[in-house]
Amino acid sequence: MARFVLSLHTPPSDHDTTQRIIKFANACVAQGHTVDAIFLYQNGVYHASEHFELASDELAIPMHWQQLADKGINLMLCITAAEKRGLNTSQTSVFSVAGLAEFAMIASDADKWIQFK
Repeated sequence: MARFVLSLHTPPSDHDTTQRIIKFANACVAQGHTVDAIFLYQNGVYHASEHFELASDELAIPMHWQQLADKGINLMLCITAAEKRGLNTSQTSVFSVAGLAEFAMIASDADKWIQFK
């Protein structure tokens, strides 16, 4: 089975890309593959913000991130991108704070790195 690393580069307002990465990660796990990490980068770091609100009829993004974390997927937040965007990196919900070097090491061990933009 394959080992995947995923990166998300778009904000929560991009529901299409958010749904694609969540569905892809769940499909990987369901088929017996491993998702070593999902890395939030560029505007994707806004997924870790506690300051966005979703309407009740929108995709429940935080719930989906929690479900992926419950499956053992390492959810990582790029500290540099988060700090550039003014996010509080001490409150990142289910995401662990990491640097690009740490992500690069994980990605180099994976079979596939897939970017969602």
